[in-house]
Amino acid sequence: MGKLVAAMGTVHAPQLFVRPPSEDPAQLDADIAAMRLLGKDLDEAKPDVALVIGNDHMETFFLTSVPTFAILAGERSRAEFARKNYDLPIHQGFAEDLLDKLVNAGFDMAYSQDAVLGHAFAAVYEWVIEDRKIPVVPIFVNAYLPPLPTPRRCTELGKAIAKVIADRPERVAIIASGGMSHFPGTWKYPKPDFAFDYWAIAQMEKGNHEALVNLTSEQLDLVGNTEMLSWMILFGAMGNQPGELITYQPTWHHGHAVMRFLPDKRTGKVSEEGAKAAATYTFKGSEGYEFYKHPSPTAYKLNKILYDLRFKQNLRVRLINDIPGVAAEYGLPLQDAKVLETLQDEDIEKFRNGKVHPLVEAGAHPLGMWMSVIVFHAELRRLRTAGAKPEGEKTSAIR
Repeated sequence: MGKLVAAMGTVHAPQLFVRPPSEDPAQLDADIAAMRLLGKDLDEAKPDVALVIGNDHMETFFLTSVPTFAILAGERSRAEFARKNYDLPIHQGFAEDLLDKLVNAGFDMAYSQDAVLGHAFAAVYEWVIEDRKIPVVPIFVNAYLPPLPTPRRCTELGKAIAKVIADRPERVAIIASGGMSHFPGTWKYPKPDFAFDYWAIAQMEKGNHEALVNLTSEQLDLVGNTEMLSWMILFGAMGNQPGELITYQPTWHHGHAVMRFLPDKRTGKVSEEGAKAAATYTFKGSEGYEFYKHPSPTAYKLNKILYDLRFKQNLRVRLINDIPGVAAEYGLPLQDAKVLETLQDEDIEKFRNGKVHPLVEAGAHPLGMWMSVIVFHAELRRLRTAGAKPEGEKTSAIR
């Protein structure tokens, strides 16, 4: 009979990899130390397989097809970010059994044998699993291109996963990868909702996951926490197990949290952050998605250009020199293509301080736009550096 021997949640912020000067190094170091502590918990728990649950940042899936849930069921799990590459073995027996049984349980799971994953998985591979010889099963949940699964549905998926674990012989770890409050690419980027984060942490420390599960996806969008859908799956798999906060770092744009639930090493004390949290949290705003909506089909060509710019170095060079030519290739009308000139506006600080980017006003997805802008600016800097060599065909960005 299988057993869940480790359950944990972690941040995956790209700043951990690239360490830009805008960040406080002490906060990043605290995150990494906490993630490595989770790795030591894996040493103690000795899992036979790690289920790694994460989201996409429009790196792996795009508007061609965006699954609600997906399992990577090939031979290897590859992830790429910040010029680093990861290649971990997949526990194929577990992945195939999980896929079959979840479909039979009423979950329409998508699957891939060769998807290349982004930094939500790369961060776990880098600082939690590290060099440990633990096969993985990557599980994807859509967190940025609505309609999103509800927290309740994610929890039900976790419960179904727990039943599969119980029917198998392996010792299993579940690692949920997802940030807390952040709004990359939107006017609210420099204004994370730390109050919500503190409240959510307090609920998790008490094992009161139902308070979070009762939220809607639209409410999570409102507070910059749609990535917590990964954690909702974890809640369903482990039940109302209280958690221990290892670290919470409120950066200028993002709440970073690392928690463990199993092994249970609580001392009986709640975190300082949890102690500060109010008994309730009041949502203020509209009922629909406010920050991350799926783009209108009328803006598909613009979003397709921005998506391809992140992965095609030669396209970035061409766009620098020939916006009309690139626009024509993608079928983007010239009058609409003029907004692409704003890519070359290097005063990125004004968009980090609450101003809406013209590309978003034109219909670009905020997160996809933000990642494209950062990559494009990196290309401009390389071209302006004498003797700089272009990167390869695939590049990743920070948010």
